[in-house]
Amino acid sequence: MKISDAMHEPAAWADADTPVKEIALQMEKDDIGAVPIGKNDKLIGMITDRDLALRVVAKGLDPAKTRAEEVMTPGVVYCRTDETIEDAVHLMDQRKIRRLPVLDDKKRLVGMLSLGDVAHGTSLQIVGEMARAVANHHK
Repeated sequence: MKISDAMHEPAAWADADTPVKEIALQMEKDDIGAVPIGKNDKLIGMITDRDLALRVVAKGLDPAKTRAEEVMTPGVVYCRTDETIEDAVHLMDQRKIRRLPVLDDKKRLVGMLSLGDVAHGTSLQIVGEMARAVANHHK
């Protein structure tokens, strides 16, 4: 199965200068746990609900004044629409991540692929591999 068949769309990214309070509100509104961060029309990182908890709340930073770029996880691990779900699961396992931005052949963000998307659209064997990856992540 191709990633394009399992990903959820649309996907939006937030600018690096966006206050994290706005990102948290977007996460709540859209019921999502991660937002890609961009600068100069290029993805530069990801901010997750965990980033907000550990890098903003736990450190007592003001969410209205803290910019996404200050607390995001730098670098973007991504997949392509034409790759397989199996490729994405292996990448998630190797990099110990739960969500991947999905890029098209023009390197444009077109969707997101989460472990939940994988679980709903694949075989039991792939779901088993995915469960192993998640369990290993939390040792």
